[in-house]
Amino acid sequence: MTEAVEYDVVVLGAGPAGENVADRTRAAGLSTAVVESELVGGECSYWACVPSKALLRPALARADARRVPGLAAVVAGPLDREAVFAHRDYWTGDWRDDGQVDWLESIGAHLYRGHGRLRGPRRVAVTPPEGGDHVLAARQAVVVATGSRAAVPDVPGLAGARPWTSREATSAREVPGRLLIVGGSVVAAEMATAWQALGARVTVLVRGERLLPRMEPFAGELVAEALAEAGAVVRTGVAVEAVVRDGPTGPVTVVLAGGETLEGDELLVATGRSPRTEDIGLETVGLEPGGWIEVDDSLRSTAHDWLYAVGDVNHRVLLTHQGKYQARIAGAAIAARAGAGPAGPAGPGTGTARWGPYSATADTAAVPQVVFTDPEAAAVGPTLAEAERAGHRVRAVDHDLGKVSGAGLYADGYRGRARMLVDLDRGVLLGATFVGPGAAELLHAATVAVAGEVPVERLWHAVPSFPTISEVWLRLLENHRDDSA
Repeated sequence: MTEAVEYDVVVLGAGPAGENVADRTRAAGLSTAVVESELVGGECSYWACVPSKALLRPALARADARRVPGLAAVVAGPLDREAVFAHRDYWTGDWRDDGQVDWLESIGAHLYRGHGRLRGPRRVAVTPPEGGDHVLAARQAVVVATGSRAAVPDVPGLAGARPWTSREATSAREVPGRLLIVGGSVVAAEMATAWQALGARVTVLVRGERLLPRMEPFAGELVAEALAEAGAVVRTGVAVEAVVRDGPTGPVTVVLAGGETLEGDELLVATGRSPRTEDIGLETVGLEPGGWIEVDDSLRSTAHDWLYAVGDVNHRVLLTHQGKYQARIAGAAIAARAGAGPAGPAGPGTGTARWGPYSATADTAAVPQVVFTDPEAAAVGPTLAEAERAGHRVRAVDHDLGKVSGAGLYADGYRGRARMLVDLDRGVLLGATFVGPGAAELLHAATVAVAGEVPVERLWHAVPSFPTISEVWLRLLENHRDDSA
């Protein structure tokens, strides 16, 4: 039997969440092993956030420039595809993780490359690519940070048609002539924006009523309008019943409910995520393989006091920045329970009984998200419908972003919309949504206000600089005052 190597903490997965756990536990003086079967840095660094934004940035910059007098004619031509791909490849490190490995080693974590599986309580077996086995024993905690993968629905012919998922959509090196996208999610909207700008003829097939269904309705409407103006086709209320591919490299045909067919050169499926837990040994500790791992607000498993789960795998919020936030909370909680040195989000002795450094309150109270389309869509907190379903007595306060002087200076014909949700019982901001060019940079101010429960009356004294798009805060507050009169 292989003798176990002991560590205080063993982390399964070296994506952003796993890296941040290791950073916090090492800072607290806990010996930490990290197990990774692919690239250190994970999905975000190589197949999601980073490459997608590298593809999108040239598209959004060109769109902004085309709305500025004196620049529109200069940027009338197509994007330089090879330069865009080179920019993407640079930011992914050409899919090499040397720099990430160097960082992990610099904090004193021990990296094990290979497939990691739980082998009973506090034990992890690692099978490296060359074969054999390492067994790791965790004195304090095992942290699962294996993330999620694109979910491919069980549609006849789909699997055999070799569809793109988010991985292929962010790493492809050729622009398809015709790209069919199934889904109405963030991935669908962002990749439609990127590949349309690169020259593909894009058709988006949305099963539901609109794009971006988890945001305020006007967000999806404005993004869909802009995609249509750019030349894409966005169809809602359509269901895919079958998919057929003509040979290994031939066109792909999508059969819709009712018999209509659509043909494309590539098909991107963007219909959700599933946890990467089907083969990590959950059954050896009484948990369901392939399922999400339920945790409490310190990210500790509700089934075992030594097991933690951070990032997508716990299904709380499937966003990279939230996974990193959870990792900081989990690392602090593990260190505190181990009696180790300070590793809390704000250092030792911080927090209150309510908020404390070991409680992931932002997963429910103040989740920010940006969709990097043209226009950008940014939101924090619940939508109006979600707030009302939760029983809040709330007022939605809207303003046309295009009527803010800073927006008019930002771009000719600026179109956008802002909404803030006011909790009428507590007098604080409950949520906010901004849609428009450059709107992403408005979001953190709203996140601070929501997370800090800043009284709306106090926000009058946070004076926006003139002439910036942030002046919309003043207009929203004025609208709220007028509505309250």
